[in-house]
Amino acid sequence: MLVSTRINETYRLYVTAGLAGAMLLLAGCATAPMAPTASLNEAKLAIQAAERDDASHYAGAELDEARQKLILADKAVVSEDMLLAERFAQESTVTAKLAAAKTAATKAEAVNKDMSRGAEALIEEMQRAGDQQ
Repeated sequence: MLVSTRINETYRLYVTAGLAGAMLLLAGCATAPMAPTASLNEAKLAIQAAERDDASHYAGAELDEARQKLILADKAVVSEDMLLAERFAQESTVTAKLAAAKTAATKAEAVNKDMSRGAEALIEEMQRAGDQQ
C-alpha cells in the first residue's frame, strides 16, 4: 500500500506541474499581442502614394515625419511593444495622408492660378480685338 500511495503522490505532482506549466505558457501567449501588420502596411502604402504624388516636393516635412513614425513603429515591433507600434503606424498613415492632401491642394492652387492668368489674358485679348473694330 505504501508503494501505491507514493506512485499516486508522484503522479499528482507531475500532473500538477504539467498543468501549471501549461497555464503559464497559455498566459504568456495571451499577453503578447500580435504585431500590427495591417497598420504597418497601411502606413507604407500611404507613404508610397504620397511619394508618387511628389509630396517630397510640396509637403516634404510631413512626408519625412510619416517616414520617421514608420521607423519608430518598426522599432516598437522589434522591442515587442505592439501597442506603441500600432500608435506610431496609425500616426504615420495620418501624416502621410496629410502630405498627400497638402500636395494635392498645392497643385490645385497652381492650376487655379494658371487658369486665372489664362482667363485674364483672354479678356485682355478680347478687349484689344474690340477696340480695333
